[in-house]
Amino acid sequence: MPNRFLAAAITLILLSAACSNGDPARLTVYSGRSENLVGPLFERFTDKTGIEVAVRYAGSTELAATLREEGSNTPADLFFAQDPASLGAVAESGLFSALAPEILALVDPRFSDPNGRWVGTSGRARVVVYDSTLLSAAELPSSVAGFTSPEWKGRIAIAPTNGSFLAFVAAMLVMEGEAATRSWLEALAANDPGKYAKNSPIVAAVNGGEIEAGLVNHYYLLRLQAEEGETAAANHFLGSGGPGSLVMPAGAGILVTSNQKESAGHLIEFLLSAESQEYFARETFEYPLAAGIAPLDGLPPLESLGSPLLDLSALATALDLATDLVAAAGLL
Repeated sequence: MPNRFLAAAITLILLSAACSNGDPARLTVYSGRSENLVGPLFERFTDKTGIEVAVRYAGSTELAATLREEGSNTPADLFFAQDPASLGAVAESGLFSALAPEILALVDPRFSDPNGRWVGTSGRARVVVYDSTLLSAAELPSSVAGFTSPEWKGRIAIAPTNGSFLAFVAAMLVMEGEAATRSWLEALAANDPGKYAKNSPIVAAVNGGEIEAGLVNHYYLLRLQAEEGETAAANHFLGSGGPGSLVMPAGAGILVTSNQKESAGHLIEFLLSAESQEYFARETFEYPLAAGIAPLDGLPPLESLGSPLLDLSALATALDLATDLVAAAGLL
């Protein structure tokens, strides 16, 4: 049986079991993913299982801080976060239960907590978005280190206050250390990069000819193409295996204080089902992380990206230093 159908079969069995035990449960979810993106999935889960889901929506960093403040008094059963740093912050505070092996087995371990406290549900790859009318992919550096070369002065854009850029810098800290990260940031700052508030304005600026290239997440260009059709901007995936090849998972973990752990586990199974993984691929333009589910046509396979092996939960401990180093380099 192909992996995608095996995953779907496991999910169906577990969801059926959830509905056969009498009165349905009610789950409280803290979601760092926005309602317009993931609300439809919660509705589908309730329709399939009868399990009601009460959702508190806010930023992932904010909700991670709330969970640490609430501690054992939190009403949350499950934390669904946009990024591994927020998940890592909750995990390192001892607030997550270990997930069932059958859940963890559905996703490549590199996209989950190494101690099994949370699991990735979809992925966002770091890329270089570039103006294909001015540049070819062959003219781009093979790693982010190349953008500190003088030839790139004033030609590259970043979003220095954006969470994904700071997570990328945190990954560089974990992989290469503080001295190398500080040096890269200072050299990048010397190249006078364009600074934008978010990824989407960078993609629009590249597409509009304002700047030649930018460091972003892959799905922003796909969203623009879904809205406007063909674009001058194109994505380039850095295959060096360094922090520029990072795939950052959104993910979920179950709170240790939850009295609905079984139902919360079924919700995670549903997020990793073929139906939900196809939703992430087609509706949010992310990488499916469950084995056997293909990404959107035109995207390189996940296994070809050379995503670095690192403890994604450790990004939580590096995030404050990453922010400090970005500021110290004069990029904020």
